[in-house]
Amino acid sequence: MGKKAIEISNLDVDKLIQMLNEALAEEWLAYYQYWVGARVMEGPMRSEVEPELLLHANEELAHAELIINRILQLGGTPILNPAKWTEYAKCPYAEPVDPYIEEILKQNLDGERCAIQRYEEIADYTNGKDHATYQMAITILNDELEHEHDIEDFLTDINRLKEDIKKFRL
Repeated sequence: MGKKAIEISNLDVDKLIQMLNEALAEEWLAYYQYWVGARVMEGPMRSEVEPELLLHANEELAHAELIINRILQLGGTPILNPAKWTEYAKCPYAEPVDPYIEEILKQNLDGERCAIQRYEEIADYTNGKDHATYQMAITILNDELEHEHDIEDFLTDINRLKEDIKKFRL
């Protein structure tokens, strides 16, 4: 962190680096959860949902890059060993053992809601104290809110499709 940044910051930088490393671990796990889920997913609307999940995966990877850069700017060290990701992450990785599209989407929705909470915490911690980290957290938070909305829309569409099929069968 630069001299002026240190001068105007009013927070525990070590605590912030820990929070960012936790978020970093979660972003890597989210990337893989989206990526592998999109690959193994089965069911209705798969061809519409898969590209969106892969887009979300790439956005999670971009978040990881932002976080790594910020950790380094703060004088910290990002998690160096992928085996530690699950140890650091407070948002759990949900293995897609049931490849049905609704289950994959529900797992991703749970992950997004956890990420939203994570970035609210980072934004609250840095608001008015570390403007660069605050802005990064808000930017990522907005992406996570959009992801949540996308997934909710897909789940609504699938439920509507199921209701229409029931009507058709009667």
